[in-house]
Amino acid sequence: MTDSARTATPAAAAFDIQAGSAQDPYNREHQIFPKLSADQLERALAYGCEEAPEAGSYLFERGQRGVDFFICLAGAIEIIETRDGGEEVVTVHGPSQFTGELDLFNDRQILVDGRVREGTRVIRVRREIFPQLVSTETDIGELVMRAFILRRTAFLVHDQAGATLAGPKNNGDALRITRFLRRNGYPLRVVDTDDPEQAEAFFADHPTARDKLPVLIHTGNACLANPSNHEVANALGLTEELDPEHVYDVAVVGAGPAGLAAATYAASEGLDTVVIEQEAPGGQAGTSSKIENYLGFPTGISGQALAGRAWIQAQKFGARFAISRAIVELDCDNRPYALQLECGQRIASRSVIIASGARYRQLNLDNYDKYEGQGIHYAATAIEARLCHEKEVIVVGGGNSAGQAAVFLSRHASHVHVLVRSKNLAASMSDYLIQRIDSSSRITLHTETEITELHGDPMLDQVTWHNKANDRTETRDIGNIFVMIGAVPNSDWLEGCLELDGKGFVHTGEDCRGEATLSPYATSRPGIYAVGDVRSGSVKRVASGVGEGSVVIAAVHQYLTDGTS
Repeated sequence: MTDSARTATPAAAAFDIQAGSAQDPYNREHQIFPKLSADQLERALAYGCEEAPEAGSYLFERGQRGVDFFICLAGAIEIIETRDGGEEVVTVHGPSQFTGELDLFNDRQILVDGRVREGTRVIRVRREIFPQLVSTETDIGELVMRAFILRRTAFLVHDQAGATLAGPKNNGDALRITRFLRRNGYPLRVVDTDDPEQAEAFFADHPTARDKLPVLIHTGNACLANPSNHEVANALGLTEELDPEHVYDVAVVGAGPAGLAAATYAASEGLDTVVIEQEAPGGQAGTSSKIENYLGFPTGISGQALAGRAWIQAQKFGARFAISRAIVELDCDNRPYALQLECGQRIASRSVIIASGARYRQLNLDNYDKYEGQGIHYAATAIEARLCHEKEVIVVGGGNSAGQAAVFLSRHASHVHVLVRSKNLAASMSDYLIQRIDSSSRITLHTETEITELHGDPMLDQVTWHNKANDRTETRDIGNIFVMIGAVPNSDWLEGCLELDGKGFVHTGEDCRGEATLSPYATSRPGIYAVGDVRSGSVKRVASGVGEGSVVIAAVHQYLTDGTS
């Protein structure tokens, strides 16, 4: 690898990995670039064919989809990053090493070029055969999966093979694009144009971008001025191209914990599965800094890490993902069911699992919309933490998400103020989080307290709150509020199709049909199921969402077999 591969980047902090440390993927040479044994090479050859490509030719190029898998037998394959009009060799695969990273498990556009040197011979495994190789030859599959994960992690940590985003550090749209790409596992180099040194270097190469901030620079120096998430996804090839005539066995709406579990179990059991997600895998859980009471992770795991692992699992089994695709309508009156997307595309499926989750409520305050994304946040990750360094912040909410955010932010902010309307946290938050908050000198709990006013132009810089218990009002110089209250179901697109409760959550089981059902997740329409936070009466926890998503697949099988649900 090149020296630049070891350069520390802002993204490294988001992954809590230091360049050059033992955790740096590039320092795990035997895992990120493993060599297959003679026996493994012989078995792999049965799935492909041997070729001798011409020196200097490309096996694959950035932006292509569905490329093949290559194993080097002799010579070498250069893996090349192209950026800012130039190219750089990221690594060179020698004999017994193989190409590829996570995009071989999906149909997204690939990030790098692969060019052969003189005297190279390879085994080419066609893309449609590749899944069979990694699932049948389990020892090879394990090596490949680990290497692919580490290679993508290295790209993310070292800002390689991705896009460049330039804009002011605290700009709401710049933060939106950064969150979108980070959560979708896409490498991104961020240029803070408020920093004179960074700005001068960037505008020297892109002089016309100065009046278009924030701008996204991608393949071939193409420039997008303040693009929407949908435009970003299209430009970078983040979403898979789906055949509008194809009929899936099951369509999963939403890629939170429940949706990812449903997709993984459905695909692993042979169902033709597609997942439609408006934002990024993980849902609300994906924005949690650390979940410490999830079974099997005694030291805790971030919501993004948990979602990322599940996302990879689902893809490994063949689930397709349509990212940044919002659903506007579900046609319940015809079979197969038709899901109308905001982009104009329609997806047909024999069954549907609704796992669209819920979103946090907004505060009823003047100028609230003005500060969303520019002082008001709904996630507490490393991206937001960098905005709060040695500053006071507010967390509004008394649930586990608010508690996790407060504990995480206390490591970065000078002080965290937790505001709740209730008299205590006992009824809404796990005890381990309450103890952390009580014992921290950098967190203050304000009970029976509400925000009454927001101040600042154009950015939020002051907040006023009122304590009902002592009738005191206080204004403090605070520029970041983390709002994590309530739950509003993402179910607007279901009105007129399914039975909803008074708050918009989906009725399921006997609750909606007035008769015995085979599944507690069955809705008022046969073959349509609801799981996770969007379901009326569900327990709003990550583990319960995962459980519901995995269990519902048995009911889907039953429906697809004999039409009963």
